[in-house]
Amino acid sequence: MSRPEILAPAGDFTCLQAAIDAGADAVYFGLGTFNMRARSGVNFKAGDLPEIARRCESQGAGRAPVRRYLALNAIMFEDEVGEVERTILEAKPYVDAFIVSDWGVISLCRRHGARFHVSTQMSTSNSEAVRFLASQGAERVVLARECTLAEVKRIAGTSPIEIECFVHGAQCVAESGRCFMSHDVFGKSACRGECVQPCRRQFVVKAVDFYVDGNGEPVHEGRTEFVVEPHTVLSAKDLCSLGFVDRLVDAGIASFKIEGRARNAEYVKTTVSCYRRAVDAVLAGTYSKELAEELTVEVKKVFHREFSDGLYFGRPGAHQFADSEDSLSTTVKRHVGIVIDYYQKAGIAQVKVQDHSLSVGDTVQIQGPTTGVQEFTAGELRRDEESPATAEKGTWVTLRAPRCRVGDKVFYVETRNANQERR
Repeated sequence: MSRPEILAPAGDFTCLQAAIDAGADAVYFGLGTFNMRARSGVNFKAGDLPEIARRCESQGAGRAPVRRYLALNAIMFEDEVGEVERTILEAKPYVDAFIVSDWGVISLCRRHGARFHVSTQMSTSNSEAVRFLASQGAERVVLARECTLAEVKRIAGTSPIEIECFVHGAQCVAESGRCFMSHDVFGKSACRGECVQPCRRQFVVKAVDFYVDGNGEPVHEGRTEFVVEPHTVLSAKDLCSLGFVDRLVDAGIASFKIEGRARNAEYVKTTVSCYRRAVDAVLAGTYSKELAEELTVEVKKVFHREFSDGLYFGRPGAHQFADSEDSLSTTVKRHVGIVIDYYQKAGIAQVKVQDHSLSVGDTVQIQGPTTGVQEFTAGELRRDEESPATAEKGTWVTLRAPRCRVGDKVFYVETRNANQERR
């Protein structure tokens, strides 16, 4: 079996470093506009491209450079052609391929010799479409999420180019994410990466004419509004494929895509690490039901809705919809403070405790744009000549920690519903 690529989301430098450290083979990201996560906070700037490329190429001996894919998969309007073309020309030296869905963007990539992958936004769901896109220069196609696993295997078996599929993360109630609900209600188009997810909200059914009297006249008395239960009738469950990774590998999928450019760095680190372990186990012949269950427990620690198998084993079905729009993560992080110094030879971090106390034995996370995500158990705490069991808000403390940087954020991680008194 061929080794599939683990493709990770990167919304900022902290997530990028977390993906690299966790063993991602490739990352995908955006540059502010023209992608399916166009809102601020989950995109890089054009000036970041050299640093992104440097980090991805500066891997240790024996590890291949991490590939970079730039998302340009929003629809392109007439007055934007020049700007998109400039983006392609500026980014081309730093990326391995562009992720596209608009035929105009495909034309620009072809004009400038830029490699491109076809986004799931194009809803490619059969081998005939794959062959046509290959004839237009596509090197990879991200299949529509509506494809079953059996169909994916058949398409991959005859495809002249690589096939990519989503394996984990949020799913959209619309056809391959092409929805007008956000645009209609808020003027924010999902096809432009601006979706505000009205589908995840609570819904009320309201009777216009509750009932009529004997003369046929409407009577507006009594209860005329009903909250829909479960209220997440349009909110799809998250996809989790850890329980059948072996079948995905067997299907011949070239790239396993993890959704989540709007999610945080610990989500990136945890999901990438788990799928890295799962794929490596499949190829080593050690993948098992027990390992899949262990890894599923691990990914449940970070942000997620209810899990499902997506549409890999049939479509459609009511089982695809979540009972709650809230995260069901089994752990939650609390902000402690920031790193104000790091003594590299001693491996000691000095932390300013700002919001929550820090105690011996706490599970600690340190996050930063260069550090990525580092997690460890707090050992001895020191402050001058003291060794306090707990460092309270408004104090500082030193403790042994992995390499981190001044300004990195410090959190402690707790199991949900535990230690409530410290919140």
